[in-house]
Amino acid sequence: MLSSILLAAEAFATSIVTIGVALVVIGAAFGIGKLGTSAMEAIARQPQAANDIRMSMILVAALIEGATLFGIVVCLLAL
Repeated sequence: MLSSILLAAEAFATSIVTIGVALVVIGAAFGIGKLGTSAMEAIARQPQAANDIRMSMILVAALIEGATLFGIVVCLLAL
């Protein structure tokens, strides 16, 4: 009886972690997509500032990816 309850709890925890990882990845994809869209609009408005905008975009994309990796590690450690 107790072992079946523990197995059900483990399956529930695994599904929650899977949902957490999926939300982290979806959030990162949305963030980078929004970042790219905004950067392209900014470059279209001010072509002379393209280099500054591009460098800022790369820096923010790296920060988003770092936060995503941290979120995935935390979700997997919670397992």
